[in-house]
Amino acid sequence: MKAALLQFAPAYLDVRANLDRAEALLEGVDADLIVLPELFASGYFFRSEADVASVAEPIPEGPTTQHLQQWAASSGATFVAGLPELGNDGQRYNSAVVARPDGTTATYRKVHLFYREKDWFAPGDLGFRVFEATTRDGTAYRLGVMICFDWYFPEAARSLALQGADVIAHPSNLVRKDCPRSMPIRALENHVVTITANRTGTETAGDEALTFIGRSVICSPQGHPLASAGREETTVLTAAFDPLASRDRQLTATNHLFRDRRPDVYTLGG
Repeated sequence: MKAALLQFAPAYLDVRANLDRAEALLEGVDADLIVLPELFASGYFFRSEADVASVAEPIPEGPTTQHLQQWAASSGATFVAGLPELGNDGQRYNSAVVARPDGTTATYRKVHLFYREKDWFAPGDLGFRVFEATTRDGTAYRLGVMICFDWYFPEAARSLALQGADVIAHPSNLVRKDCPRSMPIRALENHVVTITANRTGTETAGDEALTFIGRSVICSPQGHPLASAGREETTVLTAAFDPLASRDRQLTATNHLFRDRRPDVYTLGG
């Protein structure tokens, strides 16, 4: 299969402009799976409750999900992209939508909130889940999703891999410089493809500024970067791989990545 990611700098609170820009940048991209950044249509570093409320939207009725569904239907690609979700419970979540070409959607709500996100969003309550997806040639594969700061917690990617994820989509708005060197490790230690779609640019709130580091990366199950971006460039990266190759987790004739695990001796409690 072929996967793609988009790295760009969204405009703060300008959903319409960001949707138009993403659509233009992705025009003609040939891929089975396309991953966009976290909060790609809204911007990230919110300045007030009113700002967040102005762009939070329901799934799937909101404009961002509607556009993702249209793009998926017209291109044949599955899309994974981040947005500020307004839940049926009245809470707001930092979420990612999986939009498939057949019109179905799935949602992941970010579990590990970073910094000021805790002021605006409730922590995700759906857990780490793996979704069914299909390439344009009919190959079924298993798609896991996590968002940005989830990378810092090895349990996130491991939870997805243990549930059978072949590919992990990772919409991000990274500001820490250590993630790009960590994602190859997440891929290696779980023998899974990872696709980190980050953004670029700087946003301000009051006297604070966040500068996003770019450096989006697609990693193989062996932990090798298949495609990587620079810090500031606007780009679409693509990489081809066999998603089912992730399922061979036999390390040696006598060692298996998951069957050799010893949960009985691990300390996993809080």
